[in-house]
Amino acid sequence: MDSGKLAPGARLTLVFDADDTLWENNVRFERVIADYLEWLAHPTLDRAALYAMLMDIEAANAVVHGYGSKVFLRSLHDLFERLRERPVDARERREIDELAAALADHRVELMPGVAETLRALGERHQLALLTKGAPEEQQGKIDASGLAGYFHLGTHIVWEKDVDAYRGLADQLGLEPATTWMIGNSAKSDILPARGAGWRAVHIPNENGWALEHADLDPADAGVLRLPSFTDLLRHF
Repeated sequence: MDSGKLAPGARLTLVFDADDTLWENNVRFERVIADYLEWLAHPTLDRAALYAMLMDIEAANAVVHGYGSKVFLRSLHDLFERLRERPVDARERREIDELAAALADHRVELMPGVAETLRALGERHQLALLTKGAPEEQQGKIDASGLAGYFHLGTHIVWEKDVDAYRGLADQLGLEPATTWMIGNSAKSDILPARGAGWRAVHIPNENGWALEHADLDPADAGVLRLPSFTDLLRHF
């Protein structure tokens, strides 16, 4: 679907995801996982099996504890204890913590053309940011990105990006679903719940995205625009 089908010059509301849409995020976690699995050096299970176990633990922890580096670190400890069938000791805990220490740094690597694209879009439409996770951690990344000033309608951090979160943001900001678009890389957190709230959506896949954010989209859904890169937004909005 193309926003050009709307009235020429129509002012839209564009709501942006943050992690793995505006900046790379999951690749940092994947680097830690690679180092962690090497450190584990399990005698019988291969990396694929260990990785699958870690994803299961992360999925369970996300439901109870949410998202972010602290929950991820909990998952690393949990996997170790499941494999060793005993609590992690002080030395092991310190070594695991050191493997994940880089995640405490809120520096972000913006996707190509993000700042320039947001600047141009903001001249024509009203922009907002919607991200999920630990508020302090997400705010740290927003601050480090230098992008907050582009979002006229503010930056919003929620525990989970489900249909209720999208409806709540629409109510809070007085958004009209028919002229509101969610833009993100995650089918699970960005596209499907936005569509459930009556918004339209732009899916910009990220091959480095978190495996737990995968979901199948309906290829026949005319309310979803699929773009290969962030800068392609300028051709449609």
